[in-house]
Amino acid sequence: MTLNYKSSFPIVPASRMQHLPTQFFAQLVKKANARMSAGHDVINLGQGNPDLPTPEHIVQAMKSAVEKPMYHRYPPFSGFSFLKEAVAKRYLEDYQVKLDPETEVAVLFGGKTGLVEISQILLNPGDVCLVPDPGYPDYWSGVALAGAEMAMMPLTESNDYLPDYDAISSDTLNRAKLMFLNYPNNPTSAIANAAFYEQTVEFAQRNQIVVASDFAYGAIGFDGHTPISFLQTPGAKEVGIEFYTMSKTYNMAGWRVAFAVGNAELIRLINLMQDHMYVSLFGAVQDAAAAALNGSQQCVHDLVHTYETRRNTLFDTMKSIGWEATPSPGSFFAWLPVPTGYHSASFADLLLEQANVVVAPGIGFGTHGEGYVRVGLLADHARLQEAVDRIGKLQLFG
Repeated sequence: MTLNYKSSFPIVPASRMQHLPTQFFAQLVKKANARMSAGHDVINLGQGNPDLPTPEHIVQAMKSAVEKPMYHRYPPFSGFSFLKEAVAKRYLEDYQVKLDPETEVAVLFGGKTGLVEISQILLNPGDVCLVPDPGYPDYWSGVALAGAEMAMMPLTESNDYLPDYDAISSDTLNRAKLMFLNYPNNPTSAIANAAFYEQTVEFAQRNQIVVASDFAYGAIGFDGHTPISFLQTPGAKEVGIEFYTMSKTYNMAGWRVAFAVGNAELIRLINLMQDHMYVSLFGAVQDAAAAALNGSQQCVHDLVHTYETRRNTLFDTMKSIGWEATPSPGSFFAWLPVPTGYHSASFADLLLEQANVVVAPGIGFGTHGEGYVRVGLLADHARLQEAVDRIGKLQLFG
């Protein structure tokens, strides 16, 4: 029997699919891959993908855990208690923040999942989310999926890349329900101090706005500076939560494990949403994550030292070609001004086409990212020096 199908069966997506932001990094990867496929030696400093392997003791913990039959079954929907207890232990030791493992910790499938979920949990169509500009583009994704609106908070060098709450209109504040913050910051590498977080808690309480602190780079501070957690601020748990990923601190990007901590009602809502979407993480991954959190943190100190020396190599080499910028205080990024006569995208295209170096154009992080490019400290010293030397040969600076 031959079945005749229509040649153009109509697939009509939901309207939300029409309003999703363009995946900026997907386009960046596509350009870089095309250049590499053409046979060029490309130095890719445009992505935030850690280049070093996961520490061996974490890998060994995973290998042992995989063999345990208890992990071959469905895990508890909200994650194993031992992982949440390890999270609470690490926050107490590193930040002097006390967390109830069962009510103030949620296990996530990577930090991105939580950052997208929180908008869907809190925002209705017509609500407003305050978003840093420049900022991590996946904040936009969650807001779009919720059918809500964004109000951008400019981050400028003159204000140390911190938002100016006084500049937000009363109309926007009346509609705002959620605000994203991210320090150490992607893409600018800026850090926040205790005074700023105290101001943030007061602002959030006064305007009834939930704070979502993206602490993805929380372990990475330079020049003797240890980044502080938003939750260290008195009253922070009343107004918000913090997202922390294992990806950057422990080079576990591919493992997809993170957590949210803080306000118990927000944690309950995250767990409720995830009950409808997932059956938690593979138990062996949770076991290995707990081993990372409970074990020696020397691997973290070593990693931060590596990034700091790479930062020094990058900025020292930049000086030799006349490219002036403020050295990164945190994260594993450098936020660099483009030369006169270029926009961020045109400069990035020039570097790819004439120097085979990939950088991320600032415009991809928001309007106020124009005039800058983001460079990752995610290659060894020799490759970082070579990248800058290649750029220097274009004679764009000085």
